[in-house]
Amino acid sequence: MSESTQGKDGDFSLPLPACVVSPELTEGPYFVDEGLNRSDIRLNPSDGAVSGGTLLQLKLRVLQVSGDSCTAFQGAMVDIWQCDALGVYSDVADPGFNTTGQQFLRGYQVTDAGGVVQFTTIYPGWYEGRTVHMHFKIRSAGASGQNHELTSQLFFDDALTDRVHAGPPYAGKGVRTLRNDGDGIYQDGGDRLMLDATPAGEGYTAEFDIGLQLG
Repeated sequence: MSESTQGKDGDFSLPLPACVVSPELTEGPYFVDEGLNRSDIRLNPSDGAVSGGTLLQLKLRVLQVSGDSCTAFQGAMVDIWQCDALGVYSDVADPGFNTTGQQFLRGYQVTDAGGVVQFTTIYPGWYEGRTVHMHFKIRSAGASGQNHELTSQLFFDDALTDRVHAGPPYAGKGVRTLRNDGDGIYQDGGDRLMLDATPAGEGYTAEFDIGLQLG
């Protein structure tokens, strides 16, 4: 079953798809609640540097699942965070790097009347022990005032990753050691969290619907 959402001026968006609750996956060690309200997350505010890599325009739509129908969820806070083209996260101390105080490739947006947030980022790189992925966290207050949270990850087609990572700056990292089917976190539901990235200019665009069961 699907239904449409009404925009600010009375226009209706495209019909919503049949709702599917998105699987929750581990937060991982690199979430930092920076409170960076921004759509373009490539910039590091401390020095103005912009993360290099293949451009990715990401559109996420948050939907509330109720029975066999779904409605756009307005007012949810959606964080995304990811590693850069060489597998490095910002604002963490790790055995392989220390980026404390930097804030590249992190940020949040609040869903609009259509349940939508949009981010400008780059195609993620890779690091040892994981397939290519990016993280998201959704936080919201339900009608009863109860707080809700969903944390999960998004994944990419291996063939597409091979093409992207063959070019700069990704190629400087070398050939990745793990693909989707070898990643234990991906095996817990990653096939339902795959981004369908479409070529656009010198980069890609991707859209993904996230279904929340708020109870």
